[in-house]
Amino acid sequence: MYLTKEEERILKGEEGYVKQKAMEIIVALGDIYGADRLIPISSAQIAGVSYTSLGDEGIEWLESLRDCHVAVSAMLNPASIDLENWRDMGVSPEYASKQLRIINAYKRLGVKPICSCTPYLVGVIPRFGEHIAWSESSAVCYANSVLGARTNREGGPSALASAIIGKTSNYGYHLVENRKATVLIDVSVKLETLSDYSTLGYWVGEMIGSGVPYFRGLNLRRSEELKALGAGLGTTGSIAMYHVEGVTPEYAKALTDQVERLNFTDRELRGIYNKHFKPVGGSVELVAIGCPHMSLVELEEVAKLLKNRRVRRGHKLWLFTSIAVKRLAERCDILDIIRRAGGEVYTDCCIALAPLKSLGVRNIAVDSAKAAFYTRLLTRVNVSFGNLKDCIGSITEV
Repeated sequence: MYLTKEEERILKGEEGYVKQKAMEIIVALGDIYGADRLIPISSAQIAGVSYTSLGDEGIEWLESLRDCHVAVSAMLNPASIDLENWRDMGVSPEYASKQLRIINAYKRLGVKPICSCTPYLVGVIPRFGEHIAWSESSAVCYANSVLGARTNREGGPSALASAIIGKTSNYGYHLVENRKATVLIDVSVKLETLSDYSTLGYWVGEMIGSGVPYFRGLNLRRSEELKALGAGLGTTGSIAMYHVEGVTPEYAKALTDQVERLNFTDRELRGIYNKHFKPVGGSVELVAIGCPHMSLVELEEVAKLLKNRRVRRGHKLWLFTSIAVKRLAERCDILDIIRRAGGEVYTDCCIALAPLKSLGVRNIAVDSAKAAFYTRLLTRVNVSFGNLKDCIGSITEV
């Protein structure tokens, strides 16, 4: 792999230990995947933020990265608690202090303390063809597929390394030839809810594992459906890009005759719901919506469902979004409607990473296949999966 003289100096340690280690990570990945050179990036989105994931060793490693600053705009994936309102969640001061140490370590590196899996909803919107280094699976899918940017599915360390250097290795989805469709998905069932789109993605990821699916037959009405689709794809597979006929930027040149073909019908849709997920029932204590983080439109939809209803005593409704979207919801009086009904909107965090058991939560309901999969896996609580209306209805009363 070709390196410029400046890149070679960094690799030799002439610009400091931290930049040297960052360059070593980028070059190692480039060598593994056959990259020809390094390319500049405009932004990075860094995973490895929650204390649940990093632990004490992760804190120590981050705090050891001193005398260095990121070279491009960089923000973070969700943490495990709301950075401002963690007390309202019932989180202990001991746990919160460790999570805040992680955020402060990133801040010392110049990373913006904006913790969200939807960077494109908080003003980080790369242009078509722009190279970036993002790490959260649904954000990567959205960037590649909806915005037409160029990113691989980075790990936390590699995204941080790219932020520090301002470059990434030129391989994978940075190359046009790797962005072609590899399988055609004919969708012949009407998808009604975001949970249906999430389920479609979950099924495709399970069926193909990797590659670039091309969807035909989708009747899209809003961008939130694409967000939900990408989240499902990244849950059961290593899929980082897809095409939707007539919608996504590169679909017109993406499909060739040499692709596998799969059909998604009502049978497949119901099969995933019935085989993999527990339906929403009466044992739900907490409804958690916002994996990926909710848009303003989604929060408004919840507010409409809560009209003339209230969360029952002993139950909780938690909605997760970015700090920017929460502020907009507050200005639009959406936040007030949700709170009057007994719900709460949290920022910076993700339900799948929250310390639920220590909070006394045992049974939750979600409307995202990704949330269902990871919350069950990481927190070991009982998880039900259904559409937004059913989730809200399970814990509210007139």
